Amino acid sequence: MESSTTDSNYNDPLGEAALAYLAGKRNLKIKVQSNIVEDDVIPVDYLFRQFNEMPVLEQQAILHCRGSVLDIGGGVGSHALELQKKGLNVTMLDVSHGCCLAAKQRGVKNIINDDFYSLTSEQGYDTLLLMMNGIGLAAAIEHLPVFFEQIKKLLNPGGQVILDSSDLRYLYMDEDSYCDLPDEQYYGEVMYTMTFRQHKTIPFEWLFIDSALLAAKAKENGFSFEKMADGHHYDYLARLQLIT
Repeated sequence: MESSTTDSNYNDPLGEAALAYLAGKRNLKIKVQSNIVEDDVIPVDYLFRQFNEMPVLEQQAILHCRGSVLDIGGGVGSHALELQKKGLNVTMLDVSHGCCLAAKQRGVKNIINDDFYSLTSEQGYDTLLLMMNGIGLAAAIEHLPVFFEQIKKLLNPGGQVILDSSDLRYLYMDEDSYCDLPDEQYYGEVMYTMTFRQHKTIPFEWLFIDSALLAAKAKENGFSFEKMADGHHYDYLARLQLIT
């Protein structure tokens, strides 16, 4: 995940956890708090997964990348490394300084340590890759037009956006669900905080969007939508392309 919380020396839990892992620490966990489910953890070793350890949707996404690739919110570089093995010209983008350092140590060649919305590039990309629900960086439904405008600036003519997301409606289907379906906002708009040791993000918004709504919003903003595959638990892989 990519977060835009960069104004503190102690707000990079993903990066600090990744560097600790590379330094030989094991059994590390990043604490995740949200406003819709009970507290959870991310095992740090999961960030370092190899291709055969990735979910099927991630594997398919990597196989469908082409041309010059921008891996947005690339974390510690697991996807970028696989794309390098394929011989693709890939650049990893992440706001986390620690994650970028970890990715460099692992062998990722081209890294940009910046926020997605601040990125300007004279070079366009043929594929924008947003995995681990990377479209979440849109933050909320009302912010999607800003997200779409930014990817228009980064895409080459004929380029593609490959992303995954989930329909969180399943959280409200169980009688023991954590909370009721919200009335005033889209149910996929989530507020998160992440913590590792003394490092803690400020609360940040993250968007999970169902495929039907994403298809409609893509069309409103000049993009075609293609669902490439369904996952095992209300998740899906999609491709967006500019309508010409």
